[in-house]
Amino acid sequence: MGETLENHAARVLQSLRPGVAADAALRDYLAGNRSLGAVGRRSVSRAVFAYFRWLNWLEPAQSLQKQVVGALGLQARFDRDPACIKTAALAARAVPSWLAGEMDVCAAFLRVLQREPALWIRAKAGAARDLAAALGSCEEPVLPDLVQAPSGLSALRYRGTADLHRAPGFQSGLFEIQDLSSQLVGHACAPEPGETWWDACAGEGGKALHLSDLMLNKGLVWATDRSVRRLSLLRKRAARAGMFNYRSAVWTGAASAPFRVKCDGVLVDAPCSGVGTWQRNPHARWTTTQGDVAELAAVQAGLLGRAAASVKPGGRLVYSVCTLTRSETAAVADGFEAAHRDFEPAALPIAAGQPRIALLPQDLDANGMFIAAWRRAR
Repeated sequence: MGETLENHAARVLQSLRPGVAADAALRDYLAGNRSLGAVGRRSVSRAVFAYFRWLNWLEPAQSLQKQVVGALGLQARFDRDPACIKTAALAARAVPSWLAGEMDVCAAFLRVLQREPALWIRAKAGAARDLAAALGSCEEPVLPDLVQAPSGLSALRYRGTADLHRAPGFQSGLFEIQDLSSQLVGHACAPEPGETWWDACAGEGGKALHLSDLMLNKGLVWATDRSVRRLSLLRKRAARAGMFNYRSAVWTGAASAPFRVKCDGVLVDAPCSGVGTWQRNPHARWTTTQGDVAELAAVQAGLLGRAAASVKPGGRLVYSVCTLTRSETAAVADGFEAAHRDFEPAALPIAAGQPRIALLPQDLDANGMFIAAWRRAR
């Protein structure tokens, strides 16, 4: 792409408006520039995200093109020698100042945020070995001691350069592109074939598809979301994956579930500030505020409380958020326990029997994630 790379990235940056995320602007821009090809699209994406990763090191008086070049240079320098940027500089420039009041902003966390993120895929149950051989450039995850490897984990880190959406097996549903931490949420739920589960905030369906796969396509998965558009994408993904044991419905979270059946398990993967995704989505560092965190914590508490009503006696409730702020993790979990005495903390199979776990990006090279679980008294 030569000289045109910074021009493409600058056009994406110029298209940004309040309320428009960089990844959405990228999707729109790349959809209108298909001649770039897979390598070109990846290069433009990398340049845009490098700009936001190194934003506070750049000279705003310069043209966007020069700033993009500067950001890519900083990224290359950091990739060669992470110690070239001091921890104090990272703490002052790589994240907003309010974050230190919400979590432990350690050096390891700051340094992983400045690296380009890993690409994780989830193979269909039993297909990981064959898929790795077919794709090449795949590695199995190395989990930290804190995380107990679940049976049937089919996560692979892909280090190749192929367009995975065109790779063998994608259109036939042999694998999904899904972050490792997101996959661990499914294993934390540990659904059994024949059970009924509700993915209350299903989005485009990544976790619902995983629940179905773990249930061997037996039983029932209810998938709800407030967005009709996201649910339509879920239906397309489900058709590709051969997921037939699900029903979908719109649920805004303001009332009880849109069905009457009681569930063996309910997953509330709630909307959050997304701090755990700031390595993958550095633009969000500069658009998320402390006020957003407080508002989202109230939303999460409400969603969790209303979804809990659909858990049958003896059933499980799982709460997950891809953030690490205290207000949205431990505080929400503590508040739920204080208000719902008929729920008791339940062991997480990925956490050596503990009822809560924080998955840190520096430990997994994946998104940060908080997970908590409860069981309803019989």
